[in-house]
Amino acid sequence: MTYKIMEMSWTEFERRRKETNTVIVPTGAVEVYGPHLPMGTDCIVAEAISRLVAERTGALIAPMIELGESTGLIGFPGTLALSKEIFHQAIDGLFTELIRSGFKNCLFITGHAGNVNSISYLCRKYQREKGVLCGQVDWWRFASANSGDIFEMKGHMAHGHASECGTSVMLYLSPNLVRMEDAARVEPAPAHISYPDIVRYVPLETKTPSGIVGDATLGSAEKGRKIIEKCVDRIVEYMSFEFGGKTENIEEEWKS
Repeated sequence: MTYKIMEMSWTEFERRRKETNTVIVPTGAVEVYGPHLPMGTDCIVAEAISRLVAERTGALIAPMIELGESTGLIGFPGTLALSKEIFHQAIDGLFTELIRSGFKNCLFITGHAGNVNSISYLCRKYQREKGVLCGQVDWWRFASANSGDIFEMKGHMAHGHASECGTSVMLYLSPNLVRMEDAARVEPAPAHISYPDIVRYVPLETKTPSGIVGDATLGSAEKGRKIIEKCVDRIVEYMSFEFGGKTENIEEEWKS
């Protein structure tokens, strides 16, 4: 059984949306992810996590917007970046359609950090104006916060760009797309990780020649399985807490 709205006929969608008022919205990016991981890693992971959560909660999954605000990575060939304005408009339009379709709870699984601010703004806006309940999982930061002792390294070396965590997650989800022979260890220069209490705007190509920040060579499918299972458990727990009995859809006309 599919949970993806785009794979349903309109009649199946009409039936299924009466069984739940919760929708999961994955977002990602197409950008440099080291020489060993696909540029669509953020999309692949966000959609996979959405599916795992949907299978346990019954929520439906909205179509993914695959490009994101990736301007900090455009120094690498293949990175396809949307402007903040275009991404914001696309998410706003999708969000509005989901509310119009009757969804009362929206959970964003955000695979790319550059998308977080626009989504946060719209969540606050529509919670206030339309009474929907919203949550957002900033996936890679969420995985770092819940990693415990799963990874051998800490900080940037485990959770930097395309590093131990990202490589492990992809080895578990899509091993056929991972080229471990090209994985490497790249330690960020002290100048690039100084002042962690200040928001800085350092282009990725000045931090790393390959797109890796950290130790990708330590990635493993077993670590990927552990972090994904732990994180999915946490997300499902959150949805029960935040949305509660509201997962049962109550048909109401959307008020414009």
